[in-house]
Amino acid sequence: MIALLQRVSEARVVIAGETVGQIGAGLLVLVCAEPDDTESVGLKLLTKILKLRIFSDDQGKMNRSVQDVGGGLLIVSQFTLAADTKSGNRPGFTCAAAPALGEALYNQFVVAARAQHPLVQTGRFGADMQVHLVNDGPVTIPLRITG
Repeated sequence: MIALLQRVSEARVVIAGETVGQIGAGLLVLVCAEPDDTESVGLKLLTKILKLRIFSDDQGKMNRSVQDVGGGLLIVSQFTLAADTKSGNRPGFTCAAAPALGEALYNQFVVAARAQHPLVQTGRFGADMQVHLVNDGPVTIPLRITG
């Protein structure tokens, strides 16, 4: 699975003018499933995200996790993270999981996140979403976990 983490001071997802997910300080997590991914891969990715020390401690060093700071998670499906741009000018998306698998893995990821973290909000799989965020830092971290 692929994730792009953005440390935010606030973020929200809007669909057709309605805010469907919103957090204050925390992580915006853009997530993409790939064809060979499994629920186990998603759990490994979630564990990494929850423990990744990208929030500042009292000395200003990135030494605290989202769990340490009590930040929120805003999890948004983002199949374009698997874009293949090696040839031509139009990206291909055959490296992303098929929609049914992608949705199942996304939903499993969200369920696991809610079981392990107190504040989890989401977008809506497959929807046309507008994501609003204030990137804190800016800090943006790409992650990829494979089986």
